[in-house]
Amino acid sequence: MPRQTLLIDADDTLWENNIYFERAIARFISFLNHHEFSPQQVREVLNDVERECIVTHGYGLHSFAHALVGTLERLSPEPVTTQLQAQVRSFANSIENHAIEFLPEVPETLDYLRQRHRLILVTKGGAAEQMGKVERSGIGEYFESTEVVAEKNAAVYERIVEQFGLEPHSTWMVGNSPKSDINPALAAGLHAVFVPHGDTWVLEHEELNASPPDQNLLIVGSFAELREHF
Repeated sequence: MPRQTLLIDADDTLWENNIYFERAIARFISFLNHHEFSPQQVREVLNDVERECIVTHGYGLHSFAHALVGTLERLSPEPVTTQLQAQVRSFANSIENHAIEFLPEVPETLDYLRQRHRLILVTKGGAAEQMGKVERSGIGEYFESTEVVAEKNAAVYERIVEQFGLEPHSTWMVGNSPKSDINPALAAGLHAVFVPHGDTWVLEHEELNASPPDQNLLIVGSFAELREHF
């Protein structure tokens, strides 16, 4: 294959991420022990509060902690004390600085790909938080650049194309999120590789769009499978 540019997502594409949030949410729901709302109903309220917090606080642990506290305040039958707020925030804080748990064969696959193609890491969230993960992972050397963005949409992908002087016909976005990785990249005129993850964050769920004419959408079973296509 001629040399391509691969824009690669990080969380739940290269390493586990959402599973830690799901564990924190399970602890929160158990702690809340609501007697009128089922665990699923509590989760639906949390999802709504998270959507609101994203607008104000963006993505990442800071926003997640605000969402947990906001859900507590919305559902607690008792007055919410500072002690209760601190306890709930601790569920979010427990995620910080966890060890990086790579998905199967990720470092080996990155090493293979970087010898053949141009790699740029594109991840959304808080800059310090995301760069901390990249540093702990030790995979920064495989990428020409690491771009931490506040949101992933077509305009952001178009900006990255312009910033790095990329050719859309030879540029692919690789990731696990239809909402953030695949559909907006296709809308920006790029190719895309969908790498499904069984625990993708519910707010990233979206139907995959069909690839427009002259663009390609590749669906693989694992990140390591990229070696068979690139």
